[in-house]
Order: sequence, then structure tokens, then C-alpha cells
Amino acid sequence: MAKAKEGSRSAELDPDTGELLGGRKALVSALKRTADLLEVLGDQGLGDQGFRANAYRGAARSLEALTTDLPELAAREFKGIGKVGPGIAAELTKYVQNGIFEPLAEIEAQIPPGVLTLFRVRGLGPKKIRALWDAGVTSLQTLWEAAHDGRLAGMRGFGAKSAASLSDAAEFALASQERRFLNTAALMGAQLLGWLGGLEPRLAGELRRGLDTVGTLRLTVTGTAQQVLAALNGKLEGLEAAPGKPLVTGHLEGLPVEVGYAGAQARGAIDLTFGGGPEYRNRVRARARELGLDLSGRGLKRGDERLDTPGEQDALRELGLEYLPPEYRETEHLALGTGGLPDESELITARHMRGLLHTHSTWSDGAASIESMAREAGRLDFAEDGGSFLGTGDHSGAAHYANGLDAARLRRQLGEVRELQRSGLPLVAGAEVDILDDGSLDYPDDLLAELDYVVASVHSGFTLSAERQTERLIRAASHPLVTILGHPTGRLLLRRPGYPLDLEAVLEACAANGTVVEINASPYRLDLDWRVALRWRTRLKFAVNTDAHSLGGLQDVRYGVTVARKAGLTPGQVINTLTRAELLEFVKAQRAGRG
Repeated sequence: MAKAKEGSRSAELDPDTGELLGGRKALVSALKRTADLLEVLGDQGLGDQGFRANAYRGAARSLEALTTDLPELAAREFKGIGKVGPGIAAELTKYVQNGIFEPLAEIEAQIPPGVLTLFRVRGLGPKKIRALWDAGVTSLQTLWEAAHDGRLAGMRGFGAKSAASLSDAAEFALASQERRFLNTAALMGAQLLGWLGGLEPRLAGELRRGLDTVGTLRLTVTGTAQQVLAALNGKLEGLEAAPGKPLVTGHLEGLPVEVGYAGAQARGAIDLTFGGGPEYRNRVRARARELGLDLSGRGLKRGDERLDTPGEQDALRELGLEYLPPEYRETEHLALGTGGLPDESELITARHMRGLLHTHSTWSDGAASIESMAREAGRLDFAEDGGSFLGTGDHSGAAHYANGLDAARLRRQLGEVRELQRSGLPLVAGAEVDILDDGSLDYPDDLLAELDYVVASVHSGFTLSAERQTERLIRAASHPLVTILGHPTGRLLLRRPGYPLDLEAVLEACAANGTVVEINASPYRLDLDWRVALRWRTRLKFAVNTDAHSLGGLQDVRYGVTVARKAGLTPGQVINTLTRAELLEFVKAQRAGRG
């Protein structure tokens, strides 16, 4: 996999096709980011920054308005596109080839790294970030301090209300900055597994348990400190053996790494101690003490005698404890007890997934055509017994920033989908319809009724009061033609918390109306949170939806399945496991039941 260096200029190239992941959307994002940073740089940089920023913004708007696929744009080297001059066209062509947008890389190098982190704070744009920089606020920490000591409230353009809001936003960003998205951590974990390949490496910690974000990459191996150090030499920063512990530590791209090592006869004990959350570890260690044993990374001991525990099951047998799947080794699961949770063999897997629903195409802000997305879904064919199909879900007109479809365009798209269905492509026709501020939907009922299924989502109005937001979502969830409530809390992991609302009341409305609740599989959302889904698993139906905006995004279904497994969901609780015909019948019955 080709990947650029750190920073927002980084993008990935598909290892199979060599194409830029994210398609046109990645280009637009890079152009907008460049324009933002030029505004922050102002007179400190080289050249007329205002003119350059406008040029990049204009190019971004032109690309957003196009429906042409990225490969075709790249083939003609972005020539003939309004607002995309020869210089920007050349820069975009290089970006598609190597995953690095060079103007952005050059500009980022002129701005202190701490100032760049201020973009993570909700409510801060380029002009305010420049003002903060000029005032000596150059990091998330100094922003939080300025909000608390009164300096921010006294700055021109801010004020007391703004300072209070930015204090909360900065605190959220500070808490998030040391963690990584699940997909990023998974890629890094796979890299470590490769480097440690001769030592029987296994994932451990948060990544093995499938938490939505990861703060430390933990693995276990069979071997010695010297073997681990040799395998990782030159690959991790700050690589060292921890004094007095069977542990090697370091950093990979800024993320802490811990590798626990043990001999073959103690491997099960170290896998067990590395394999659960804090409460789970405390419980198994307390159980060991009850039996006069000591459980640690050095093995399971009775006095000076080390017991043979080559596998986790061996260690658990010595402790008289039952095996819990890694997904269940959290405080929330322990509080429920195993009697209320399905056996690991009953949990949903990617092999159960047939319907890849809620996907986006070039009709709105996606990177590939509906036909290409449908063929890719068929090629992936996660379902063990075959029969994968695609569910369209482009944005409605209110999402103008995403090239949302008005009613006329949706009808034209619906005609295309029906024609593709007649040609044999396995498709169902849907839409992701905006929930307006009053809870009504962005399309009329007669048009919604023509669709095979409907996802209703919030994309604006995040600052409504908790009471109004709750009323809004309850009204949408109670609509007779809404199949699925999309990403219910609106959170973006590591970027913003969900909007204020009474989520329990909204889910109660979903349960009362038979509305399916989405577990959005995008690793940047993973919304509904697994902890909430765990509480509601017996009262709701769920949809594990990719929200894919590109061909590669269809594979994000695995992250949604991870969330579903942590929530203790079985295939029968997830509508994506239905065949295409069964899904259509499900929607028909759902609508009839509300009549």
C-alpha cells in the first residue's frame, strides 16, 4: 500500500488498482484544506495567499459539481474543467499518482504543528485560527487554557459565549488526539504482525477487543525480548525493553506500541492478561489470588512454580473460569453476565452480510457510478452462501454541499437503478433523506413510496436544543416510510461528539414503530455506539450500513460488524443478512404494519 507521510496531505492508494482511495472527494478535501491553510498563513507565506486560496476553492467547487469518475478525470489530466487552471491540474495529476498533494505539504511545513491541531476544534475556521496564532494560542492545550483564564473571552471576535463553547470543543479534541480510528489501527496492527511473523504474533488489547478507537497497539508473541527487539529494530521509534517486565515498547507513527512476550508454556497467561479491559484483567487476577495463584505477564504461578498455560483456555481452566470472546471483555458485558449474551459462535460475522446498504455514488458525493458500486459488491460477496447486493443511498437535495438530489434527479436515478436491475445487477433502490429541522423529510411521501427502502439522517442543525433535536428525530423515526434511522447521534469519532438529545426516547420511538437503527460502519462514525446497541439489542432491529462513498468503502462493513459483535448481535437481529427478496418483503411488512 502506498501512503504519504503524516498530516492531512496524506492519502492512500488502492493496493490492487493503484487508484486514489476516496476518489473525487479526496481531491476536493485536499483543495479545500490547502485554501484553508493559505488563509491561516496569510502574509507570512510566499505569494498572494488570498488569490491562491480563492483559486483552490474555485477548483474544489468545480470538482464537486462534476459527475465524472476520477479515472476519466485523471486520464485527461484534469484539463477542460472550469476553475482548474494548468497549475492546479498538474498538481492534482501528481496527487492521483502518488497520494501526496504537494502544495498542501509545502504549506503545512510553514505552520507550527500545534496550530494545525486547532482545525480539530469544532467552531474554528481559518480566520479565527490565524487570530489565535497571532495571540500566542498555538496548540489545543493553550486554547483550553486561554478559554479558562479569560484571555479568549477578551479577544476580538470571540467573547464569553464563544470561549465557553471552544473550551468544551478543545477539551474533546485534547481527549481524542492520542487515539486512532479503528481502520488506521487495524492497518498498523497488520504491519506489526508482519514484522513479528516468526514469533506467532497475535493482536491484543483494544484492537483485539474491537473498540471504536485505539490508544495503544498491543500484541503478544512467543519469544524473548531480544527476538522482539531484533524483529522491530529500525521500525519503531523509541524501541526498548521495559525494565522488570516482559514487555517491549515503542511508537509507530506516534501511536504507542506494547509487545508482550512469553515462552511457549506461558503464552496463554500473557494472552489472557493482555486480552481484556481493566475490569476483566482485575477479575481474572483476583480469581487467581483466591486460588493462591499469581497471574501476570510472566505466567500463571503457584509460588515459584509456573503452571503450563500454552493457550488462554489452559489458563482459564486452571482458574475455573469460562471463556469470554474478546468482544465481551468490557465492563458493560461483565455487568450483564454471560447468561444474557449469545455464545461467540452465534454472533454475526461478515460472512452473514448480504445487503451492502446506504451507499453513495457519483449522483451525489460518491466516487464511483452505481453500476461500478454494484459490481464491486458482487465481487466482494461477503455472504458465505453468496447473493450480495447493493442498496443505493445518495443524499437528498437539502445536502447541497454533497450534490444532493432534488426530486427530479432522484426520479432519473431511480430509472437508472430499475434499468440496471433489469440487466441483472442485484440492486435495491434507496436514498439517504435529510431530516429537516422540524423532523419532516426532504422528499414528498409519494416519491419515498417509490423507493425500495429509505434511510433518514441528520446532516445539519446540530445546534438545536436537546428537546428540539429529540422531537425532530422522534418524528422522523415515526414516519411510516422510513426504513432505517441513519447514524442516530451524528458523532464523528475523534472530531465531534454527537448532538445533544434524549437518545433513549428516540430509540423508544424506533422500537414502537419498527424502525431499524443504523450501525454506521464508517470507521469515522461507528454510530450507533456499541454500548447503546448492547442495551437495546433485544428490542430493536439493526442495519450495519457501509455509508460507502467509494469502491473501497464497501469493505468498511467489517468495522460495522465489529461493533455489532460487541453489542452481542446475531444475524437475525441485522437486516443486512436478509436476501434481496427478503429485504423487500421486510420493508413491505414494515410499511403495512404502520398503516
